Amino acid sequence: MVLLAVLRLDNRAIALDVLAELDGRAGRRVTRGTLYKTLDRLEAKGLIDWQVEDGGPERGGHPRRLFAVTPAGVRMLKTSRAALFRMWEGLESKLGRSAT
Repeated sequence: MVLLAVLRLDNRAIALDVLAELDGRAGRRVTRGTLYKTLDRLEAKGLIDWQVEDGGPERGGHPRRLFAVTPAGVRMLKTSRAALFRMWEGLESKLGRSAT
């Protein structure tokens, strides 16, 4: 979900925006600490990358990290999406309504 949130933010995601995406779209409340640990793990796996952006006056000049999904991260998302669709296949009748 974190990868999807970063991708949705046009690969210029800051942590607070990722938190807002997870809360608003996925209904998942995540602490900053948990998010940063997840971002560090995704970076270690080569699934995201980041660059430093200078902070403006509203941040007291403190820099911030902008996160982006790497090509390897996009490939992993596509693979996961295909697997999820395969798992859903044929379950519509068991759910009593459309699975979409």
